[in-house]
Amino acid sequence: MEPNIILRIREDLTFNVDEKTKASSSRFFKEEVRCYGIKTAIVGRIAKNYFNEIESESKKEIFALCEELFRSDYCEEAYIAAEWAYQVRNDYSEDDFFTFERWVENYINNWAKCDTLCNHSVGYFIEKFPKYVENLKAWTQSDNRWVRRAATVTLILPARKGNFLNEVFEISDLLLKDKDDLVQKGYGWMLKEASKLHRQEVFEYVMNNKKEMPRTALRYAIEKMPEDLRAKAMEKNWKKRS
Repeated sequence: MEPNIILRIREDLTFNVDEKTKASSSRFFKEEVRCYGIKTAIVGRIAKNYFNEIESESKKEIFALCEELFRSDYCEEAYIAAEWAYQVRNDYSEDDFFTFERWVENYINNWAKCDTLCNHSVGYFIEKFPKYVENLKAWTQSDNRWVRRAATVTLILPARKGNFLNEVFEISDLLLKDKDDLVQKGYGWMLKEASKLHRQEVFEYVMNNKKEMPRTALRYAIEKMPEDLRAKAMEKNWKKRS
């Protein structure tokens, strides 16, 4: 493997900094974020180009590079790491869950990093090894808001396919009264995706829980439902929560 690949990636990223993008990056986050300021399409191209150099390497070596990228704390490097981790999905083994869990706990500190890693890599892992959905339930009890959000956004793509409906509801139950708006948005999004193939079940879930469900989560959950169902769900016989 080219020993200086990380250095070359960082030089490429630095070369592609766009001051306008850099200036606007912070608008999408409540917390302070570390970004070069590069358009996502360009970061995606860089990720793909450099992966071509390492695709013949072992998963262990590729994951080590991902770890180094995550460690920098730059959003763009985390994006590349998440893309690379997904590229080796066919080689996932059960012990990879604990690598993903460690990455979420140690390196994920905004919604973009959380969603990029969990929507694809961790979500694919759960589809391949479904028993680990139980571990996602444990994540809902974490003091770390990003671990709790990860429990929900990991199931976005599986839920869109109609899978793990019971677990979608169980995780939503566990996070129902969560005070963090980004966790609320996470489980609301998960319910919305599940509603695409299980509209009635999700609607009934929302109706049964709307007195306790924060408005943020409720609005996300019903976003793709027909207008009449949305109106019923939004009738003001539920307790408003911040």
